[in-house]
Amino acid sequence: MQALSETIHGRNNAVLVGSIPASELSYTDKDEADQQRLKNLLDRLGKAVIVSVESETSEIIRRRLFEWDERAVTPDGRVILDKDAENTCRAYADWIQENRLQLPNLINPDLAREEFRATYPFHPMVISVFERKWQTLPRFQQTRGILRLLALWVSRAYQEGYKGAQRDPLITLGTAPLDDPMFRAAVFEQLGETKLEAAVTTDIAGKKDAHAVRLDSEACDAIKKARLHRKVASTIFFESNGGQVGAEAQEASVPEIRLAVGEPESDIGNVETVLETLTDACYYLNVEKTRYKFSLKENLNKRFADRRATVQGPQVDEEIKREIQKIFAPKEFVERVFFPEKRIQIADRPVISLVIADLDRTMEDEKATRQFVEAMIRDCGTTSRTFKSAIIWVVPDSAQPMREEARKILAWQAISDEADDLKLDEAQKRQLAENIHKAKRDLKESIWRAYKHLFLLAKDNTVKMVDLGLVHSSAADTPISNILNRLSADGDVEKGVSPNFLVRNWPPAFKEWATKSVRDAFYASPVFPRLLNAETIKETIARGVESGILAYVGKGASGKYQPFAFNQSVSPTDIEFSDDMFVITAEAARDYLNAQTMPPAVGASEQGNGIGAGTGAGGGAEPSETPIEPQPAPTPPVPRPAKIAGIRWSGEVPPQKWMNFYTKVLSRFAATPGLKLTIAVEVSPSDGLSEQSI
Repeated sequence: MQALSETIHGRNNAVLVGSIPASELSYTDKDEADQQRLKNLLDRLGKAVIVSVESETSEIIRRRLFEWDERAVTPDGRVILDKDAENTCRAYADWIQENRLQLPNLINPDLAREEFRATYPFHPMVISVFERKWQTLPRFQQTRGILRLLALWVSRAYQEGYKGAQRDPLITLGTAPLDDPMFRAAVFEQLGETKLEAAVTTDIAGKKDAHAVRLDSEACDAIKKARLHRKVASTIFFESNGGQVGAEAQEASVPEIRLAVGEPESDIGNVETVLETLTDACYYLNVEKTRYKFSLKENLNKRFADRRATVQGPQVDEEIKREIQKIFAPKEFVERVFFPEKRIQIADRPVISLVIADLDRTMEDEKATRQFVEAMIRDCGTTSRTFKSAIIWVVPDSAQPMREEARKILAWQAISDEADDLKLDEAQKRQLAENIHKAKRDLKESIWRAYKHLFLLAKDNTVKMVDLGLVHSSAADTPISNILNRLSADGDVEKGVSPNFLVRNWPPAFKEWATKSVRDAFYASPVFPRLLNAETIKETIARGVESGILAYVGKGASGKYQPFAFNQSVSPTDIEFSDDMFVITAEAARDYLNAQTMPPAVGASEQGNGIGAGTGAGGGAEPSETPIEPQPAPTPPVPRPAKIAGIRWSGEVPPQKWMNFYTKVLSRFAATPGLKLTIAVEVSPSDGLSEQSI
């Protein structure tokens, strides 16, 4: 070598070139010693030259991998592209220009067309990923390694294009044939890590049920046609280089993924959709905020899948029912009845009752559900229901979506309970907390969407169904509020009615209409709207009395009205619902007043009292000699005290009459501060009580 170098040094028409591998992995200890001796020898007479720089890598690659027409090569060795290639480069450059705010600065938008022309038929990201993130790997060979990978890559792309299976305008990171065992082996060789086989074949490609492949087959047409799940997953794999070196190099950012998989006329928003589904499905994909990477360690999704398979059906239904009772929160003036199976479980009372159907009563079997609901509305126990109009059923569309979301919650919570034993890292703990929060939110939304069918009595006395449409939690504070808003808009529920409404709907058979019957009509008759609060009827009667439309009366044994309130101010608190208190129309009130103010018949008071009988001239009967004693004036009534100190009563009330006792006696004192009730209940049947009934 020394003699050769000296000989070449003495000539002006010869060059001695010594090429050494860039990768030190090709060296043995002896090779390193030889290299150092040769370096010392040659440096005395020569100089170091870099044969190719990064800017020339793409030109070298495509010249080595493709056969080009000599007429398509410039004198300086540059390839001249045909018209179709130029159009492709222009389309990609225009797409980058349009979406420049959502992409990284790895490609200058103003020079994008030149960069695409320089790397055609490869996407610039294919070449740059090896330069940016792979060249620091100990086993990566920048020239031979890239050429070996891309040769297999191009061969597969050509075969698929020839067969007509897939025709992509460029060779991109997303089109890497990771389903080819030979290509995967070449990739793992450059990474220096064969353990990634499980991650790639499970999450990207290589198995028929690989997650990315399956998600593409289940996606919408646009994503399915673009094979976007597989492209995004493959891009993450190359951009994160299997999690080998450095924090930054281990991760793929969302802008990098957009740039690598984006195509002309593609919707850039689909990338986020695909990332979300991959995050939920893949077993080896780790996410840290907006950065993604594949690793050798299974993520929480694998554990989640294992835990979800062990969740039992009864646990799922219990979780759903707990959440339903929480979401259908108490609402003033509305009674809630959850999951009844027997008619007696729904009380027959004059108050709006919202009945939430069980998970097995869905619209998937509409006929059976409708029959069940109608029977529950019309009957209470073994008797006909009085207040049919007060019952509003809420029936789910389907229970399956709710069960899926509840199963997720239980699986994530099981992992949380085992977090210490599983030795989760901080990132996984944060992900676990986020997944539990997301699962709870999704279950809530699924309940809102499912319980959208209402069954209630229509004005023609049939049971009608109301579909609330697409419902979500932002529609109202609770589903009950959303239901009441819809029924109010339809006129099925009202906050109050006017006095004229009572006059227009007066029962022809009644001259006096008992106030209790007035109230009951709004919950028993389908003709009347359901009132949200029955107490508003008192306000309606009070307004009617004050405006002279109605009169509020009590009817005594003699037939007279006492009290009698008409055309005067009355407080709603003075109105009571009772069978002994009535409202009458203005016409009936005026007739009553006229009858009370008519004078008695003439002579009715003198006849038969002996005064002046036969006293005229011309004789007649002699007047009585008995003097008429003056009648004493009537004794004025002893004034009664304005108020009494109180009342006290004790006694037995038959079980069937306890409600009457409350409504007719206790209800008038319900708002009195001094009301005190002492209750003693004794149940002692002759045959005893079972433990289940207690």
